[in-house]
Amino acid sequence: MRLMDEQYTAAPVYGVERMTAMLHRHQMVIGHNRVRRLMRLLGLEAVYPKPHLSRRGEEHRVYPYLLRDVVVGRPNQVWAADITYLRLVSGFVYLTAILDWFSRYVLAWRISTTLDVHFCLEALGEALGIGRPEIFNTDQGSQFTSRAFTGELERAGVSISMDGQGRVFDNIFVERLWRTVKYEDVYLKDYQTVPEVRTGIKRYFGFYNGRRLHQALDYHTPAEVYFETNGGGQLSSAFSGSRESELIRI
Repeated sequence: MRLMDEQYTAAPVYGVERMTAMLHRHQMVIGHNRVRRLMRLLGLEAVYPKPHLSRRGEEHRVYPYLLRDVVVGRPNQVWAADITYLRLVSGFVYLTAILDWFSRYVLAWRISTTLDVHFCLEALGEALGIGRPEIFNTDQGSQFTSRAFTGELERAGVSISMDGQGRVFDNIFVERLWRTVKYEDVYLKDYQTVPEVRTGIKRYFGFYNGRRLHQALDYHTPAEVYFETNGGGQLSSAFSGSRESELIRI
């Protein structure tokens, strides 16, 4: 599972066949069925178009993707959420985070040992205490299509957007966040326990939001861009120009 996690983080294009072949190269005796089961357990899905093979209950509604060709030019225009797997020395946990697309600011996050919807709802509640997005984008996971989750967004007057099936790059900024968190923190620390990873991720997101300079933000921090722009403050003209050029290409 550690090798599969690292492979997917480096290049999320391996399906069951290639993931199995990769593990064989590491001298592991493992079959396709077990690899398929572990990939489902980790929430890993190769990036390629595929038919919709699963049916949700009536209470799980899938919404259309609203962000194609949209220019994102201000904080709270688009938020996105996702869930990823974090490895421990023995076992694993799940991390969810809510990100402002424009500033890359992590508004809220939670860690859970299960994929129950409640840790996603807790993160959503915290984020909505900070602001209100115009559009909220997620994948089609059961946590985000549940009536409990979509109902909170609808009550807040937020438009709901969902990625196309198997299209991980519809939520590209959250995917980049996961890569950053894993390469800069999780893989280096090798957390052993749930309290340890929770403390470590809290420390890392404090650094990520408040002190980590982003090249895409003209070497400002996410907190500077989110709060100064959102509060009517003005960042440098160089930042405004570089961001406008980048956002048009989304």
